[in-house]
Amino acid sequence: MSTATDLLVDGFNRVKETVHAVLDAASQDDLGYRADAEANSPAWLIWHLTRVQDDHVSELAGAEQTWTADGWADRFALPLQPEATGYGHGADEVAALGSATAEHLGGYYDAVHERTMTYLATLADSDFARIVDTNWDPPVTLAVRVVSVINDDTQHVGQAAYALGLAQRR
Repeated sequence: MSTATDLLVDGFNRVKETVHAVLDAASQDDLGYRADAEANSPAWLIWHLTRVQDDHVSELAGAEQTWTADGWADRFALPLQPEATGYGHGADEVAALGSATAEHLGGYYDAVHERTMTYLATLADSDFARIVDTNWDPPVTLAVRVVSVINDDTQHVGQAAYALGLAQRR
């Protein structure tokens, strides 16, 4: 692997550690906790970061998302479209994740993490400059897309940890 790939692997592994720290520390009630009716719960935040990672990395790899390919959409049985990642979700969609279990959230996250690691292992330094999205100016490279996924993951898992802290202090 290249130094760039090693750095990305390290970043995603750090996200994994924090996802599991949140899930290991949370009760079922904590996972569904929302500071107010419009706030995101720890469960929704972890589901959302996992869905975004699954969506983006699957697209880069040219593969079906783990969510549908491995039956996670059926296991969660959410009243959402299978392609939903959480973007634009309102209070009702966030509330739907209140019953998600740490087992399901962790299992889905681990499956996506494993696919991400497998994909990253296929990359050479020359791959990082490839344009993957021309809808932006400048166009988005593979490197920028993967870093944006890590950025999204770290923000959301930090929010989940903070929301868990609020839940445990209520």
